[in-house]
Amino acid sequence: MGRFTNPRDVYFGEGARHEVKNLKGHKAIIVSGGHSMRRGGFLQDVQKDLEDAGFEVKLFEGVESDPSVETVEKGAAAMREFQPDWIVAIGGGSPIDAAKAMWVFYEYPDESWDEIIKPFNFPELRHKAHFCAISSTSGTGTEVTAFSVITNYQQGIKYPLADFNITPDVAIVDPELTYSMPAKLCAHTGMDALTHCLEAYVSTAASMFTDANALHGIREIVEWLPKSYTGDHEARAHMHEAQCIAGIAFSSGLLGIVHSMAHKTGAAFEGGHIIHGCANAMYLGKAIQWNAKDSRAKERYAYVAKEILHLPGDTDDQLVDNLVQKIRSMNDQLNIPQGINNYAVGGIKADANDQPVMVSEAEFKEKLPKIAANAVLDACTPENPRETKQEDFEKILTCCYYDEPVTF
Repeated sequence: MGRFTNPRDVYFGEGARHEVKNLKGHKAIIVSGGHSMRRGGFLQDVQKDLEDAGFEVKLFEGVESDPSVETVEKGAAAMREFQPDWIVAIGGGSPIDAAKAMWVFYEYPDESWDEIIKPFNFPELRHKAHFCAISSTSGTGTEVTAFSVITNYQQGIKYPLADFNITPDVAIVDPELTYSMPAKLCAHTGMDALTHCLEAYVSTAASMFTDANALHGIREIVEWLPKSYTGDHEARAHMHEAQCIAGIAFSSGLLGIVHSMAHKTGAAFEGGHIIHGCANAMYLGKAIQWNAKDSRAKERYAYVAKEILHLPGDTDDQLVDNLVQKIRSMNDQLNIPQGINNYAVGGIKADANDQPVMVSEAEFKEKLPKIAANAVLDACTPENPRETKQEDFEKILTCCYYDEPVTF
């Protein structure tokens, strides 16, 4: 038996953020990230609409990129003190993901991280609050998904939380929030969305319900992402809706080892993080090469190449090769490196010579076994079309580091 779960309502189009005025309740806490939503006036819009609707409103601002366990616990404490009946998260994936995790600790103060990091093991929510998500980036799809990613910096690992309980009740997809998005963020989140579609389409949990969204998402993203990268507003509107349907696809269709590897390398190295969407972009072609040894996955990748993207090729093998090359060419267009050894970690400058921090070969080899072992246990690994063991992850990640093809 399969399952397909979405928010009850998805509002989309310019100005959709004002739909919060139709929420019913008494107290709302707004969770947001840095200053971009306030600088653009969007945070003030949402606060005013809620207050005009009769809500008492509290703000919880400053959720960091790659939100931490500590931020989640702080936010949950603020919720327990304020007792909201609506949680409204606005911004990119980080504040929305953080708010989802805060939600469970608000309703269940004695819940433990050890329990909720187990896939689909959340307690029943909505006893105290409902959830509205307003996305400002075009990639994570978290406004419509059953997932959240939280970082435990002490352990150097990301927790992918997975449970249909944390699917928002209301999702708002307003492209106006994306028009000032920096080009690099546009590139990384866009490739994250493409990865969502491709992984959901070949996942062992895929269905007709998820396939429809995944395939249309692939077509839209490949067409519009390069134009969105230049700042074109029409393209950004297309991308904002495409990343949302990508979220719908993977929330029920689930993901695979691209995300498993991205989760486990994101916070593993000294000097900074490998940004999630960038990691997905670097690893996606390698995972396709690995998964294409599975006959069903190969057939599906070939279908995408031929029928959706109209790439050349007379055989499935040729079509898969051209699909991988298409992804590589998109990375080049978006100024995304092709391998970990070419990635400047977090964009941090290392010294007076203004040289970027890179993931050294020595550090990579030292940490590879632990990263691979953690990837096996990641919530995204079980539905990957080809079984992937620790030794397989080590070999695939080595190819990702040196940008070598996966031929095994």
